[in-house]
Amino acid sequence: MSLKFLEDFFVKLFNPCISLVNYFLRFGLGIAFIIHGLRKFPLPPESLMNYFKFGPFLASFVAISEVLAGSLLILGGFLRNYLGSLLTRLSSFVIVVIMICAFYFAHKDWFINSKLFTSEQIFLLLIGIYFLINGNKKNL
Repeated sequence: MSLKFLEDFFVKLFNPCISLVNYFLRFGLGIAFIIHGLRKFPLPPESLMNYFKFGPFLASFVAISEVLAGSLLILGGFLRNYLGSLLTRLSSFVIVVIMICAFYFAHKDWFINSKLFTSEQIFLLLIGIYFLINGNKKNL
């Protein structure tokens, strides 16, 4: 049995699923952000205000932004025109900014040890970057 045979087997097996991969990533990232945002309710989120020393407006803005970005990322996948791709890119931009800020404010030390790749935060950032660049294109 050659490796080419094995690759052909996997191509044949998974080719029907290629169009779903984009949705798996989209739903995973979107739901993660919705849950992260909803955990900060009721507004203003006291834990965010205390930990980061944010004011009530900024803390509430972060929580609402997480819920909206996750929701619009999912919604953007169902719109088959430029608006869907725009929603995907805008919501991904918000996700990327939130994740960069989270690394800057809460996880600066992760860049000098192995914790960066043992937590889901880096993968949320990377998937956000994927959708920011890719929009609604279906190629992976």
